[in-house]
Amino acid sequence: MDDHGSQVQVAVVQAAPVVFDRAGSIQKAVRLTAEAAEQGARLILFPEAFIPAYPRGFTFGTVVGGRTPAGRQLWERYWANAIQIPGPEVEALGAAARDAHAFLAIGVIERDGRYSRGTVYCTLLYLGPDGSLLGLHRKLVPTAAERLIWGRGDGSTLTVIDTPFGKVGGLICWENYMPLARFAMYGKGVQIYLAPTADQRDGWQATLRHISLEGRCFVLGCNQYLTRSMVPADLPGVEELASQPEELCRGGSAVYSPLGDLLAGPLYGEEGILTAVLDPADVVRARFDFDPVGHYARPDVFQLTVNEAAQPPLVYRSGDTRTVPPGLTGRHD
Repeated sequence: MDDHGSQVQVAVVQAAPVVFDRAGSIQKAVRLTAEAAEQGARLILFPEAFIPAYPRGFTFGTVVGGRTPAGRQLWERYWANAIQIPGPEVEALGAAARDAHAFLAIGVIERDGRYSRGTVYCTLLYLGPDGSLLGLHRKLVPTAAERLIWGRGDGSTLTVIDTPFGKVGGLICWENYMPLARFAMYGKGVQIYLAPTADQRDGWQATLRHISLEGRCFVLGCNQYLTRSMVPADLPGVEELASQPEELCRGGSAVYSPLGDLLAGPLYGEEGILTAVLDPADVVRARFDFDPVGHYARPDVFQLTVNEAAQPPLVYRSGDTRTVPPGLTGRHD
C-alpha cells in the first residue's frame, strides 16, 4: 500500500437476500454489485449471511432436549441453499467482482464439502477484481441460538488481504466483541476493517466507532434490511414469525473514519447502498498518537499467541506402503 496514494471509494450494501433462495440471492448480489460499481466503488461489502439468509426469528423447532420434524425440514432447506467452496456460486460472485473491477466481500452460509457435508458455517468471502477467491473467514463463535445451526471456525481463516488501497480484513458480528480477535486483526495490519453483522441495535454503532478508534482504521459496518413479507410463506415454522414486528431487521449500516468520525450512515428502515471516499493517509495520521500493536503495545507485560493452524476433525495416516484398492481406507489383511 502507498500510504499517501490515491483515495478509494467503498460501498456498503444494505439489503435483504431472496430469503432461503441461493440462486435468487446470488442474482440479487450480482445486480447490487454492479450498482455499487456504477457509483464508483472499488471495495463492496455485503451483510453477514447474505446468501441464502440470516434466519432471524426461527427456532428450527429446537428446545433443550427436543427437536421437531418441522425444524429438521427447515434445516434441510437451509442446508440445501448453502454454498460449497469452491463451486459455481463462488464463480458467479467472482464474475460479478471481475465485471465491477472491484474487491467484493460478502457473507455466505458455507456447506462443509470436505468432511461430513452436514455442517454449515457463517463465512465471509473475499473476491478480487480479477474474479479470484482471495480468501475467506469462518465465524469463530456463533452467538446464542446461532450455535444450533452453524459450526465454529478456527484460526486458519483470520484473513487479511492486500489491496492497492490498504490491508482489508475483519470479523463477523459479535466476534467484534472478542478483544483478542480484534487484536489479532490489528496485528495483521488491517487498515480497512469489515464488520458485517445482524445487529440492528443503537449500541452497535458504539461498537463500530470503538473499533475505529481502537484499531485506528476505517470501519465498514453492514447489516441487512429485512421484513416479514420478504420471508417465504411456505417455510416450515414460518408461523413463529407471526408475533414478530413487520420490520424484522432495520439495518444500521455505517462507515467510520480512523478517528471515529461518521463518514456514511447509519442507514435505517430501507434497503440502500452507502458510499464513502477513504484516504489511506488518514490511517497513518490517526496512528500518530495511538497504535495498538505498535508504540501502545507492551509486549514485556502482555503477549497474545494466535493459533492459525487448521483443526481438521480427522487425519488419515498409513504406515503400510501397499497399494490400497480404490474406495477403501485402512488395512485389509
